[in-house]
Amino acid sequence: MPHDTPLIATLVVGLSLAFILALIAHRLRLPMIAGYLLAGVIIGPFTPGYVADQDLAAQLAEIGVILLMFGVGLHFSPRDLLSVKAIAIPGALAQMAVATAAGFCLGLLMGWDMGASVVFGLALSVASTVVLLRAMQERNLVRTEQGRIAVGWLIVEDLATVVALVLIPPLSGLMGGKVVPLEEGVAEVGRIGLGPVAASLLITAVKVASFVALMLVVARKVIPGALHYVAHTGQRELFRLSVLSIALGVAYASALFFGVSFALGAFFAGMVMASSTLATQAMKETLPLRDAFAVLFFVSVGMMFDPMAIVNKPLALLATIAIVLFVKSAAAYGIMRAFGHGEGEALTISASLAQIGEFSFILVVMGISLHILPREAKDLVVAGALVSILLNPLIFHLVDRRIAAKTAAPPPVDAAVPAEPAEAAAGGQA
Repeated sequence: MPHDTPLIATLVVGLSLAFILALIAHRLRLPMIAGYLLAGVIIGPFTPGYVADQDLAAQLAEIGVILLMFGVGLHFSPRDLLSVKAIAIPGALAQMAVATAAGFCLGLLMGWDMGASVVFGLALSVASTVVLLRAMQERNLVRTEQGRIAVGWLIVEDLATVVALVLIPPLSGLMGGKVVPLEEGVAEVGRIGLGPVAASLLITAVKVASFVALMLVVARKVIPGALHYVAHTGQRELFRLSVLSIALGVAYASALFFGVSFALGAFFAGMVMASSTLATQAMKETLPLRDAFAVLFFVSVGMMFDPMAIVNKPLALLATIAIVLFVKSAAAYGIMRAFGHGEGEALTISASLAQIGEFSFILVVMGISLHILPREAKDLVVAGALVSILLNPLIFHLVDRRIAAKTAAPPPVDAAVPAEPAEAAAGGQA
């Protein structure tokens, strides 16, 4: 019977095992994420026993990403994003460039060609939506300056990754992979004198701009109105269904018609709905599902981990983890400080970005399918994601302690008024 119902089996086994192991992790004072990840390793294809459907688990995890980004969008407005564009845009692009360069150098050291090294570096440069936002929400930082910067940074990384996913296939032949035939739209644009790369970039820019304009002009009037209409029916079940339909529907349509990611589409859906007075209620209605599917995201990451990667490539694995944990965070910290932000904000942003996740897997899977990347790249990226996700709560704990220590520090002794001038003044009065 379980073989005939892979969806039910994946949900039941994944969530049940995640609950048991997370409870044990909590009793041992470890991050509950450790339990979720271990549950995925146990039901994954690289360990004996029951093997869950990996494709289904990944799709279920994507629903968690959609609901999470939708919830973040409910707390944001276009003004919030525009207020941090001065740091989010150059910061995200510079941090991605540094991490990509580090991954590129590691790829060359492992004997890979330049194309494989570039894709590998890109995969290490993109932070996980789920991990970053989960850490921000646990510390009530989403509505703070750090939270706005982190989300803006995330959106820029998302857009940059969308561009990379569009450009890699037409460049596959030049990057050492198989030659991919041009899509009909790219070929049509190319006939006006543009090359395949320029044509792909132009089409992507038009699609993204059209999506943003549609959401900010049309959907901004339609979605809140529809939500208020449903609320006036007095049926809570209908209201809950309308919120989920909007979140999932906009995310799916944005990917299908405009080529943007599910996460970005869901974020804009939430941001548009934020203009409604029912935004808080909408957030409450999606919270339980969001948490459940976010757990499945971590389980799906654990399922991709092959423990033999630790034995087969220990030095390459350590170098990959070092790039994710130290190079990325150091770059983010330096950029934040260079733009005049305080140490606390810089440490928070650098800790948020010291991990990789869902977009990294998408890039690697595409690279392997196009024969650009060797298969061992997937093991390195998944292992790097597993370790960085597991250590991210510890990194945040150390950052929180550092910020608390700086806040509680007494004023420097040099700030006291020297005694000599006071004594001299007293003598003069006498």
